[in-house]
Amino acid sequence: MNYNPSSLKADEFISDEEILETLSYADAHKDDYELIDSILEKARPVKTERGCTCKGLSHREASVLLACDNPEKIKRMFEIAEEIKQAFYGNRIVLFAPLYLSNYCVNGCLYCPYHAKNKTIPRKKLSQDEIRNEVIALQDMGHKRLAIEAGEDPQNNPIEYILDSIKTIYSINHKNGAIRRVNVNIAATTVENYKKLKDAGIGTYILFQETYNRKGYEELHPTGPKHNYAYHTEAMDRAMEGGIDDVGLGVLFGLQSYRYEFAGLLMHAEHLEAVHGVGPHTISVPRVKHADDIDPNIFDNSIPDEMFEKIIACIRIAVPYTGMIISTRENERVRGMALRLGISQISGGSRTSVGGYTEEKRPHDTEQFDVSDQRTLDDVVEWLMEKGHIPSFCTACYRAGRTGDRFMSLCKSGQILNCCHPNALMTLAEYLVDYASPKTKETGFKMIETELNNIPKEKVRAIARENIEAIKNSNRRDFRF
Repeated sequence: MNYNPSSLKADEFISDEEILETLSYADAHKDDYELIDSILEKARPVKTERGCTCKGLSHREASVLLACDNPEKIKRMFEIAEEIKQAFYGNRIVLFAPLYLSNYCVNGCLYCPYHAKNKTIPRKKLSQDEIRNEVIALQDMGHKRLAIEAGEDPQNNPIEYILDSIKTIYSINHKNGAIRRVNVNIAATTVENYKKLKDAGIGTYILFQETYNRKGYEELHPTGPKHNYAYHTEAMDRAMEGGIDDVGLGVLFGLQSYRYEFAGLLMHAEHLEAVHGVGPHTISVPRVKHADDIDPNIFDNSIPDEMFEKIIACIRIAVPYTGMIISTRENERVRGMALRLGISQISGGSRTSVGGYTEEKRPHDTEQFDVSDQRTLDDVVEWLMEKGHIPSFCTACYRAGRTGDRFMSLCKSGQILNCCHPNALMTLAEYLVDYASPKTKETGFKMIETELNNIPKEKVRAIARENIEAIKNSNRRDFRF
């Protein structure tokens, strides 16, 4: 079999033969309840003196769970996914926003309105002054973490433009606002360019595979540099070689068979762990949505909400230490469900258009896809707290160097909670003082008082309380655990 997770060749660590055999194995064992019970028992988090540990699952084991349609077993999957979520991420939800820099693109992707042949969508590229205005608008909402997006166009969006944009974003201090971390979602590039991004101080490098089915991938990307399946699929290896130790994976569910994509996604995570000693920092789970000249109904692999929930739960069980992201592609109900089953990061108040944050009109004519959740950031923060989640604007791990294997070692030992919980409360306090509506502010400080009492270490609790009081009195401190 041409399957080797330690290989650096895309066709060997994402082996079509292995995926097809995995799906056949899953079909053959989806009613083997003794096997399924053993897989679920393996996946269950185990408490230790220092915290909690999880073994995770292989792509084959997880695929068996995904194939199983027994209601009682699915219920147990969801319960374990919730247990894992609480054990390692608690009730914290990190907030971010996308920032679209340019929709110029030379690729021919059939599912994206930015494709080169689309003559109806206006093309736009932000100047550095326009980026500054967009960032100030985001800061006025309360955002501290951005994910920058740009189409692939060597002439209009060269790496120098991306680097200049990152420098501009980090340079802007507006009132009490500052973007503390810029994550980057741009096309696959060279080791040299990844080194430049690392030197620019980015957080996570994000690149969605779209589909792991090579034949389907090449059909969906008929023209442009993105047509090269191997170059795209091997991008994370080059990023890690370039020094970026936090990378984010994802597929666009609905393009191909969700079971194929699920297995490929987990195999990619296993590959990164095998070769680089650390798996993906995040996994995103977008679904195909309507856009300018894109009708999602032309793809015959759409996923109903119930199966989407199951996919999220099974990913959480399989890779317990990896963060999971859901965007405003999904509506409030679906996002609420996803938070319970494993999502740890969401976007809020998002615009998927170039220049969207400084324009009042919505929808915008340069949107990459329709936004299903159009609530303001303040609405999302209030909603999260009503559901028992702590909205977090924390970026301390990046600033303190807790990335890559260092972050994962702390997460796997359960010790990351001692950093994340108080940091989440302090950054929430900043948001409440600077940006929140009166109702959100009242709800938030009640939550903070309750959650402070849940910090087990007395010294940590005392320091967090002291800093939150300082924030209330506008005596800012750049303290972080």
